[in-house]
Amino acid sequence: MASLPKEIFKAYDIRGIVGKSLTPEFVEIIGRAIGSEAIDRKQKDICIGFDGRLSGPELSNALIQGILKTGINVINLGMVTTPMVYFSTFFLNTQSGVMVTGSHNPPDYNGLKMVLGGDTLSTEAIQKLYTRIEDETFYEGQGLEKKYDIANDYIDAIKNHIHLKRPMKIVIDCGNGVAGAFARQVYKSIGCSVEELFCDVDGTFPNHHPDPSEPNNLNDVITHLKKSDAELGFAFDGDADRLGVVTKDGQIIYPDRQLLLFAEDVLSRNPNATIIFDVKSTRNLFQWIKDKGGKPLMWKTGHSLIKAKMKEENAALAGEMSGHTFFKERWYGFDDGIYAGVRLLEILSRFDNPSEILNNLPNSISTPELQIKMNEGEPHALIKKLQTEAQFDNALEIIKVDGLRVEYQDGFGLMRASNTTPVIVLRFEAENKIALERIQQAFKKVLFKASPESKLPF
Repeated sequence: MASLPKEIFKAYDIRGIVGKSLTPEFVEIIGRAIGSEAIDRKQKDICIGFDGRLSGPELSNALIQGILKTGINVINLGMVTTPMVYFSTFFLNTQSGVMVTGSHNPPDYNGLKMVLGGDTLSTEAIQKLYTRIEDETFYEGQGLEKKYDIANDYIDAIKNHIHLKRPMKIVIDCGNGVAGAFARQVYKSIGCSVEELFCDVDGTFPNHHPDPSEPNNLNDVITHLKKSDAELGFAFDGDADRLGVVTKDGQIIYPDRQLLLFAEDVLSRNPNATIIFDVKSTRNLFQWIKDKGGKPLMWKTGHSLIKAKMKEENAALAGEMSGHTFFKERWYGFDDGIYAGVRLLEILSRFDNPSEILNNLPNSISTPELQIKMNEGEPHALIKKLQTEAQFDNALEIIKVDGLRVEYQDGFGLMRASNTTPVIVLRFEAENKIALERIQQAFKKVLFKASPESKLPF
């Protein structure tokens, strides 16, 4: 047990390098911990799925064997998207599911995303699994395994409540991730013509990496839209819980701007609803949500943390800059890239020129995510220090819900410690370039004083 590496137990999931920090033997032990934790939470059945990575079937089988040894029953969904596992926990009424996925990480990675008793496991709950393994506090029993194909139920559930005003033609880029097995069928079911790029599931990702938050990965969609009569382009990450959107003229509509449109739509039916967005998102959301009759709420970054906050606040909708969008209104409240695309098409089908609607959404000058690389443990210590010591002249407000987000009259700056890698993440947004430069200089000054040896990326 001692050889199980603690560093694979991350803030939002368990994740490691296949054959090194994540082996079938380790995954079986983790399965025993998950099954035992499920029993403590009064669960009886767990849905299990895996994405398109080459190691998926073997690791999924190891996970299932570990869970069965605790007396918990398993519903084996086979190869599915992460959102389809989440969907199955509602549709099959298990409340519990585990997805074997490496998400957008390199091909030699894999991992586990876990929901038990309706709660997505994160931070302390994931560390508790490690402690259980260390202490070997496992239940013994013999669960039963059954196979179930959830695809048609998932597609029907979407088709039955999404209604386009007119047929639309789209291009989808699945980056050879697991979305390729299901996205075309979903979009066809609601009345779309679909042109496919890299929709053969291939865990080596031979064309480009399945991560739509990286602009270069959207180049193929942009190029295809120029020569096609498709109206819009979508791209998905490796396990299909995140969406990238490209307009006909090649503009990337980042997820926080997508959220503006989703918020307006949801609030038209649910006045006064709470809409949550993470600290990396555009400041335009505050006023926009208020103007549309809703309550804006900024929260910590991380899909599991956002889901927990949604439950607590009974929020109708939430979104993260990284591309996770969570619809509670008319759906179940989990993040799903394919479903977010469907909701976007439902709104845009009311217009003759969808790209114009997207391009006209409020926009500001902003940086992509910038990173300061550090040693393990350093980012959190530095941010904690800066939260108490840092001084920012002329700031309207300093938000400390997740790092330091400093709001100014004409923009904001953010620095936070990543929960997945040892980096400090920075993002800046402003009304003009002069304001952007001024805010960056203020952060430079504070960071240089606290950590003079750090290499700043701006």
